[in-house]
Amino acid sequence: MDRRLEFSVSACTRPPRDSEKEGRDYYFMSPQAFRRKIEEGAFAEYEMVYADKYYGTPLAELERIWALGKVPLLDIDIEGARSLKKRYGPDCLTIFIKLSSAALREARLKSRGTETPEMLRERINRKVEQEVSEGEFDRVLINDDLDQARKAAEKMVNDFLRTHAGVSSGA
Repeated sequence: MDRRLEFSVSACTRPPRDSEKEGRDYYFMSPQAFRRKIEEGAFAEYEMVYADKYYGTPLAELERIWALGKVPLLDIDIEGARSLKKRYGPDCLTIFIKLSSAALREARLKSRGTETPEMLRERINRKVEQEVSEGEFDRVLINDDLDQARKAAEKMVNDFLRTHAGVSSGA
């Protein structure tokens, strides 16, 4: 990863998975605490993705990264990307990451082994619905092969950083 980039840790209301750690993978919160943070205006973007399952980007996390003189790198959903694009405009690069086929998408989701059959169906349906939004993004990245996708993503980000000098200031 480019040394100018720093991964932004999101907040969520789901319980941590076995390998996840507080502050490294997510900031885990109760739904009540998350809603309080929303009322306080503490998020750059947030969404209730599933029933009482919130995800969001804390403003404090972005400010921490900018204070280091770095550029935040986020892993967010479509609504979050829309919110950040509206907030930061051309200083925000959005990349829609997808698989080339529904069968590959379903196989990857199943291989995680972390969802109930109902949750798996809900995730698959949500991904299908989201793909109609790919045209709203600055770039589209096919992630069938991880190594090729990583190289393509690095090129997209490096090209963006080369042409957007003020990005790391939180402009």
